[in-house]
Amino acid sequence: MTAPWGDYRLTRFPEDPRDQMRAWDASDEYLLRHLEGGTGEVGPVDLEKSQVTVVGDRWGALVTALAGRTAGLTQITDSYLAHEATRANLARAEVPAGAVALLNTQDAPPERIDVLLVRVPKSLGLLEDQLCRLAPRLHAGSVVVGTGMVKEIHTSTLKLFERIVGPTRTSLAEKKARLIFATPEPAAQPVANPWPLVYTLGPEAGAGPAEGLTVTNHGGVFCADRLDIGTRFLLAHLPMWRGEGRVVDLGCGNGVVGTALAKGSPEVDVVFTDESYQAVASARATYRANAAHRDGLAEFVVGDGLASLPEGSVDAVINNPPFHAHQSTTDATAWRMFSQARRALRRDGELWVIGNRHLGYHLKLRRLFGNCELVANDAKFVVLRAVKTR
Repeated sequence: MTAPWGDYRLTRFPEDPRDQMRAWDASDEYLLRHLEGGTGEVGPVDLEKSQVTVVGDRWGALVTALAGRTAGLTQITDSYLAHEATRANLARAEVPAGAVALLNTQDAPPERIDVLLVRVPKSLGLLEDQLCRLAPRLHAGSVVVGTGMVKEIHTSTLKLFERIVGPTRTSLAEKKARLIFATPEPAAQPVANPWPLVYTLGPEAGAGPAEGLTVTNHGGVFCADRLDIGTRFLLAHLPMWRGEGRVVDLGCGNGVVGTALAKGSPEVDVVFTDESYQAVASARATYRANAAHRDGLAEFVVGDGLASLPEGSVDAVINNPPFHAHQSTTDATAWRMFSQARRALRRDGELWVIGNRHLGYHLKLRRLFGNCELVANDAKFVVLRAVKTR
């Protein structure tokens, strides 16, 4: 990536030489050019005297370029993978350890923010949650700049900045990227944060253990205000275990699947894992609202899928893999999750997967496990089961 201060070699995480997707885009470069010399819209920013907070920096491109150029620099992200990529990119740029404070979206934000830089996320809920949390840390002289590709910035995006931060306008587009300028108007009464959302599952969850669950969704978690149809279909065919065992809800989201499993399988240990800090916080809240009496039988892990679990340490994995990475459709995440599951499973352990019919997950599972059983299907979804036989 070329920035005003030099060129940077950046990678995503996990690093894969076959991965053709870059760790930055034109919106990152546009923002960095603006910070150095202005864009014709707003003049340059005095970084050396500023406490700078960067939100949503996808792979650490922004903080890597800004490290050492501010009075203080903080990155806030919802992504464990983004944190790991940032650490690697900072090390590659020979930035001293500790030069950048790495926080997640559940951490308390910095007390003072002179410059707030926002890489616009895909989720409006996550943007709303973070702006509500950060706005009280701004002051009348704070500079707030958002950035994103034109296709990522909508009227609803600008309305959030306007409502929570202050008067908002956009820059001209360059290389299909655009900047957002918001002028803070510190309010005596900050905008109330509507997140997390809490609701109760009704008959749509089926007659099994999911019905009646109290669900918590922090901003940015998929399908925040309702049960999505894929999870609903999976719950209708969710296996229950008798006796003891260790089962992983991989890519747990709000934890509905793992919590339903825990209610229907009283002696089973359930591991909830996701790369999203917001998701794992949601899963923890969902579980404790419905199964607090079995707290010792649950574990909550923010991480790279099952990478932190020992080989051969679990009896089953339940997985609804994502097939989008930001604006791209890819099966790389699903393939990585399936491979991690096979490593983590004990012999005769089971991987249960739900996915859209057209994704062809059965082919990948047969290639990895040597077998794949169709458990259930409808016009849109399939539930598949693969067994680790060796």
